Amino acid sequence: MRILLQFIFILVLPFGLCAQLPDHPLDSLQEKMIIVEGDSIARSSIELDEVYLFGRLKFDSYDDKLDYYILRRKTLKVYPYAKMASDRLMTLNERLGNIKSQGKRKKYTKTVQRFIEEEFSEELKKLTRTEGQILVKLIYRQTGETAFDLVKELRSGWRAFWYQNTAKIFKISIKEEYHPDTIHEDYLIEDILQRAFASGKLERQESVLDYDYASLSNKWRTSKKKIN
Repeated sequence: MRILLQFIFILVLPFGLCAQLPDHPLDSLQEKMIIVEGDSIARSSIELDEVYLFGRLKFDSYDDKLDYYILRRKTLKVYPYAKMASDRLMTLNERLGNIKSQGKRKKYTKTVQRFIEEEFSEELKKLTRTEGQILVKLIYRQTGETAFDLVKELRSGWRAFWYQNTAKIFKISIKEEYHPDTIHEDYLIEDILQRAFASGKLERQESVLDYDYASLSNKWRTSKKKIN
Protein backbone atom coordinates (compact mmCIF):
# COMPACT_ATOMS: atom_id res chain seq x y z
CA MET A 1 0.00 0.00 0.00
CA ARG A 2 3.04 2.30 0.01
CA ILE A 3 2.17 3.51 -3.48
CA LEU A 4 -1.28 4.68 -2.40
CA LEU A 5 0.11 6.33 0.71
CA GLN A 6 2.53 8.39 -1.36
CA PHE A 7 -0.20 9.40 -3.78
CA ILE A 8 -2.70 10.42 -1.10
CA PHE A 9 -0.01 12.43 0.69
CA ILE A 10 0.34 14.57 -2.44
CA LEU A 11 -3.36 15.35 -2.70
CA VAL A 12 -4.68 15.37 0.76
CA LEU A 13 -3.27 18.61 2.55
CA PRO A 14 -27.60 24.93 10.98
CA PHE A 15 -30.38 25.76 8.42
CA GLY A 16 -33.11 28.25 9.37
CA LEU A 17 -36.72 27.16 9.69
CA CYS A 18 -38.88 27.75 6.61
CA ALA A 19 -42.58 28.60 6.88
CA GLN A 20 -44.91 28.34 3.92
CA LEU A 21 -48.28 30.07 3.89
CA PRO A 22 -51.32 28.51 2.22
CA ASP A 23 -51.36 29.11 -1.54
CA HIS A 24 -53.71 31.78 -2.87
CA PRO A 25 -54.24 32.60 -6.56
CA LEU A 26 -52.80 36.00 -7.43
CA ASP A 27 -53.82 36.49 -11.03
CA SER A 28 -55.07 34.78 -14.14
CA LEU A 29 -51.76 32.91 -14.46
CA GLN A 30 -52.37 31.28 -11.12
CA GLU A 31 -49.03 32.36 -9.66
CA LYS A 32 -48.45 31.63 -6.01
CA MET A 33 -46.98 33.92 -3.35
CA ILE A 34 -44.59 31.86 -1.24
CA ILE A 35 -43.15 33.17 2.03
CA VAL A 36 -39.64 31.84 2.67
CA GLU A 37 -37.71 33.07 5.72
CA GLY A 38 -39.75 36.27 5.86
CA ASP A 39 -39.37 37.21 2.18
CA SER A 40 -42.24 37.28 -0.30
CA ILE A 41 -41.25 35.62 -3.58
CA ALA A 42 -43.59 35.39 -6.54
CA ARG A 43 -42.95 32.06 -8.21
CA SER A 44 -44.92 29.13 -9.55
CA SER A 45 -42.83 26.43 -7.88
CA ILE A 46 -39.97 25.71 -5.49
CA GLU A 47 -36.90 23.82 -6.69
CA LEU A 48 -36.11 20.80 -4.56
CA ASP A 49 -33.04 18.60 -4.44
CA GLU A 50 -33.26 15.40 -6.46
CA VAL A 51 -34.43 12.45 -4.37
CA TYR A 52 -33.97 8.76 -5.23
CA LEU A 53 -36.40 6.09 -4.11
CA PHE A 54 -34.44 2.91 -3.48
CA GLY A 55 -35.92 -0.51 -4.03
CA ARG A 56 -35.28 -3.41 -1.72
CA LEU A 57 -32.01 -5.17 -2.41
CA LYS A 58 -32.48 -8.51 -4.14
CA PHE A 59 -29.82 -11.12 -4.86
CA ASP A 60 -29.79 -14.21 -7.04
CA SER A 61 -27.75 -16.19 -4.53
CA TYR A 62 -26.23 -16.09 -1.08
CA ASP A 63 -22.79 -15.59 -2.65
CA ASP A 64 -24.02 -12.51 -4.55
CA LYS A 65 -25.44 -11.12 -1.32
CA LEU A 66 -22.19 -11.79 0.54
CA ASP A 67 -20.12 -10.17 -2.22
CA TYR A 68 -22.31 -7.06 -2.16
CA TYR A 69 -22.02 -6.57 1.59
CA ILE A 70 -18.26 -7.11 1.50
CA LEU A 71 -18.04 -4.52 -1.29
CA ARG A 72 -20.21 -2.16 0.74
CA ARG A 73 -17.99 -2.46 3.79
CA LYS A 74 -14.87 -1.71 1.75
CA THR A 75 -16.50 1.15 -0.18
CA LEU A 76 -17.79 2.88 2.95
CA LYS A 77 -14.33 2.55 4.46
CA VAL A 78 -12.33 4.12 1.61
CA TYR A 79 -14.79 6.72 0.26
CA PRO A 80 -13.85 9.37 2.86
CA TYR A 81 -10.24 9.16 1.63
CA ALA A 82 -11.32 9.68 -1.99
CA LYS A 83 -13.44 12.67 -0.99
CA MET A 84 -10.56 14.03 1.03
CA ALA A 85 -8.23 13.64 -1.96
CA SER A 86 -10.68 15.52 -4.18
CA ASP A 87 -11.13 18.35 -1.67
CA ARG A 88 -7.39 18.68 -1.12
CA LEU A 89 -6.68 18.61 -4.85
CA MET A 90 -9.09 21.49 -5.45
CA THR A 91 -7.54 23.50 -2.63
CA LEU A 92 -4.03 22.68 -3.78
CA ASN A 93 -4.71 23.73 -7.38
CA GLU A 94 -6.39 26.97 -6.28
CA ARG A 95 -3.47 27.96 -4.07
CA LEU A 96 -0.82 26.87 -6.54
CA GLY A 97 -2.51 29.08 -9.12
CA ASN A 98 -1.75 32.08 -6.92
CA ILE A 99 1.91 31.12 -6.39
CA LYS A 100 4.09 32.30 -9.26
CA SER A 101 7.49 31.16 -8.01
CA GLN A 102 8.33 27.58 -9.01
CA GLY A 103 10.41 27.16 -5.87
CA LYS A 104 7.58 28.32 -3.62
CA ARG A 105 5.15 26.02 -5.45
CA LYS A 106 7.36 23.00 -4.73
CA LYS A 107 7.83 24.10 -1.13
CA TYR A 108 4.08 24.46 -0.61
CA THR A 109 3.37 21.03 -2.13
CA LYS A 110 5.94 19.38 0.14
CA THR A 111 4.47 21.15 3.18
CA VAL A 112 1.01 19.76 2.38
CA GLN A 113 2.48 16.31 1.80
CA ARG A 114 4.22 16.27 5.21
CA PHE A 115 1.06 17.48 6.95
CA ILE A 116 -1.07 14.75 5.41
CA GLU A 117 1.53 12.07 6.10
CA GLU A 118 1.50 12.89 9.80
CA GLU A 119 -2.31 13.09 9.93
CA PHE A 120 -3.43 10.09 7.87
CA SER A 121 -0.54 7.68 7.33
CA GLU A 122 -1.51 5.15 10.01
CA GLU A 123 -5.09 4.91 8.73
CA LEU A 124 -4.09 4.49 5.08
CA LYS A 125 -1.64 1.72 5.96
CA LYS A 126 -4.58 -0.36 7.15
CA LEU A 127 -6.12 -0.63 3.66
CA THR A 128 -6.11 -4.02 1.95
CA ARG A 129 -5.29 -4.55 -1.73
CA THR A 130 -8.95 -4.61 -2.79
CA GLU A 131 -9.70 -1.53 -0.68
CA GLY A 132 -6.77 0.20 -2.37
CA GLN A 133 -8.16 -0.62 -5.82
CA ILE A 134 -11.60 0.68 -4.88
CA LEU A 135 -9.94 3.85 -3.61
CA VAL A 136 -8.22 4.33 -6.99
CA LYS A 137 -11.62 4.03 -8.72
CA LEU A 138 -13.28 6.47 -6.36
CA ILE A 139 -10.49 9.00 -6.86
CA TYR A 140 -11.37 8.87 -10.56
CA ARG A 141 -15.05 9.33 -9.65
CA GLN A 142 -14.26 12.43 -7.65
CA THR A 143 -11.63 14.04 -9.90
CA GLY A 144 -12.24 12.69 -13.41
CA GLU A 145 -8.57 11.70 -13.63
CA THR A 146 -6.72 8.49 -12.85
CA ALA A 147 -4.33 8.36 -9.92
CA PHE A 148 -1.57 7.83 -12.49
CA ASP A 149 -2.39 11.08 -14.33
CA LEU A 150 -2.68 13.03 -11.09
CA VAL A 151 0.73 11.86 -9.93
CA LYS A 152 2.14 12.69 -13.37
CA GLU A 153 0.72 16.21 -13.19
CA LEU A 154 1.81 16.92 -9.63
CA ARG A 155 5.19 15.20 -9.61
CA SER A 156 6.71 13.81 -12.80
CA GLY A 157 6.12 11.34 -15.62
CA TRP A 158 8.93 9.07 -14.43
CA ARG A 159 7.57 8.92 -10.88
CA ALA A 160 4.09 8.09 -12.20
CA PHE A 161 5.58 5.29 -14.32
CA TRP A 162 7.45 3.93 -11.28
CA TYR A 163 4.31 4.11 -9.12
CA GLN A 164 2.31 2.15 -11.70
CA ASN A 165 4.88 -0.64 -12.01
CA THR A 166 5.31 -0.85 -8.24
CA ALA A 167 1.53 -1.04 -7.80
CA LYS A 168 1.39 -3.97 -10.25
CA ILE A 169 3.32 -6.05 -7.74
CA PHE A 170 0.34 -5.72 -5.42
CA LYS A 171 -2.10 -6.19 -8.33
CA ILE A 172 -3.28 -2.59 -8.09
CA SER A 173 -3.58 -0.43 -11.20
CA ILE A 174 -3.40 3.31 -10.55
CA LYS A 175 -4.60 3.77 -14.14
CA GLU A 176 -7.96 2.25 -13.22
CA GLU A 177 -11.03 4.32 -14.14
CA TYR A 178 -14.61 4.29 -12.89
CA HIS A 179 -17.39 3.29 -15.31
CA PRO A 180 -20.68 2.41 -13.58
CA ASP A 181 -22.40 2.48 -16.98
CA THR A 182 -20.40 -0.46 -18.37
CA ILE A 183 -18.83 -2.26 -15.37
CA HIS A 184 -21.27 -3.95 -13.01
CA GLU A 185 -19.02 -3.76 -9.95
CA ASP A 186 -18.65 -0.01 -10.48
CA TYR A 187 -22.43 0.30 -10.65
CA LEU A 188 -22.70 -1.61 -7.37
CA ILE A 189 -20.21 0.81 -5.82
CA GLU A 190 -22.34 3.72 -7.04
CA ASP A 191 -25.46 2.08 -5.64
CA ILE A 192 -23.73 1.69 -2.29
CA LEU A 193 -22.69 5.34 -2.30
CA GLN A 194 -26.12 6.67 -3.23
CA ARG A 195 -27.80 4.63 -0.49
CA ALA A 196 -25.19 5.82 2.02
CA PHE A 197 -25.68 9.46 0.96
CA ALA A 198 -29.46 9.15 1.35
CA SER A 199 -29.19 7.55 4.81
CA GLY A 200 -26.60 10.05 6.02
CA LYS A 201 -23.85 7.47 6.49
CA LEU A 202 -21.60 9.39 4.10
CA GLU A 203 -21.34 13.08 3.26
CA ARG A 204 -22.57 13.53 -0.29
CA GLN A 205 -20.19 14.72 -2.96
CA GLU A 206 -21.34 14.60 -6.55
CA SER A 207 -19.14 12.88 -9.11
CA VAL A 208 -17.52 14.99 -11.81
CA LEU A 209 -18.39 12.23 -14.29
CA ASP A 210 -21.40 12.48 -16.59
CA TYR A 211 -23.90 9.77 -15.65
CA ASP A 212 -27.32 9.53 -14.03
CA TYR A 213 -27.82 7.02 -11.23
CA ALA A 214 -31.51 6.45 -11.96
CA SER A 215 -30.75 5.69 -15.60
CA LEU A 216 -27.96 3.34 -14.57
CA SER A 217 -30.29 1.47 -12.24
CA ASN A 218 -32.86 0.99 -15.00
CA LYS A 219 -30.16 -0.16 -17.41
CA TRP A 220 -28.67 -2.79 -15.10
CA ARG A 221 -32.10 -3.96 -13.97
CA THR A 222 -33.15 -4.45 -17.59
CA SER A 223 -29.88 -6.22 -18.43
CA LYS A 224 -30.37 -8.58 -15.51
CA LYS A 225 -33.89 -9.47 -16.66
CA LYS A 226 -32.63 -10.29 -20.17
CA ILE A 227 -29.95 -12.59 -18.77
CA ASN A 228 -32.49 -14.40 -16.61
